[in-house]
Amino acid sequence: MATDRLKINNEIRAVELRVISADGSNLGVLSLEAAFAAAKTAGLDLIEISPSAVPPIAKIIDYGKFEYERSKKEKAVKAKVKVSETKEVQIKVGTGDHDMDLKAKKAAEWLTEGHRVRAELFLKGRYKGMSEEFLKERLEKFLVRIPYAYKVAEPIARSPKGFAGVIERDLVAQAKREKESLGKLGTGNKTQNENKQIIYKTNTSNA
Repeated sequence: MATDRLKINNEIRAVELRVISADGSNLGVLSLEAAFAAAKTAGLDLIEISPSAVPPIAKIIDYGKFEYERSKKEKAVKAKVKVSETKEVQIKVGTGDHDMDLKAKKAAEWLTEGHRVRAELFLKGRYKGMSEEFLKERLEKFLVRIPYAYKVAEPIARSPKGFAGVIERDLVAQAKREKESLGKLGTGNKTQNENKQIIYKTNTSNA
């Protein structure tokens, strides 16, 4: 059910209302008594759907049907709203290139969906004693593999399990990257066409 309950029938206190009929027609501004009469004639309820308007707006409709449709619309809106989360991806010093690329691709998917990504370099045993500069560089090399533009939300720093940093998508940079990619594609097609023309002219000259 909808959370904000609207006034219905005898609960309405406005002296006059702008009334909308059950079929959506605008009946104009009516006195409260006339609006009640119209609703009663239709065998329906009178619901004050916009109390802050001047005059308030009311609709003639079955209250149960109105609440059902209202609740349905609210659920549809909530379903479209994606909740942003912080996803986590973990690598190790010995993680190979193939696995790195797979994890980077997954991170890109999360960024595309609007999530933040926390990338962590997990350390254990002797790796904990390695150079901090080397370890940070290892994590940075993973981040640059991610095929989606991002910006740093939290710089790489020590974490309970090793080193970690948080990134989030950069829509402006991504749009620029995609535009440049399309430009290169267009240039490539143009070059191919020019090459075809050169080959054609050469063959024609030799004929």
